[in-house]
Amino acid sequence: MNNSPAPAVRPDPERRKYDRVRDIFSEASALIAPFFAPENRWGNSTLDHLAYRVVRERYPQLSYEEVHVLVVASHRVYAATHAETAAA
Repeated sequence: MNNSPAPAVRPDPERRKYDRVRDIFSEASALIAPFFAPENRWGNSTLDHLAYRVVRERYPQLSYEEVHVLVVASHRVYAATHAETAAA
């Protein structure tokens, strides 16, 4: 019989980064959402590169990595949101 106490359960360490991105995510993703819309393609190419430019101009305090994280996350949210509405 083992009378030793159970190991303490430690909460998962905070893995999230990019606090500035989280602070502006809603505003920025609404700003760049039109670049992800299928009807806003040019020569059957997406306009994601313009989203990067708009974010850099609007939020010059963000690093290149933060801009990338913001655009990629916004694109994922846009795609997930619009896939659900298209399926309905």
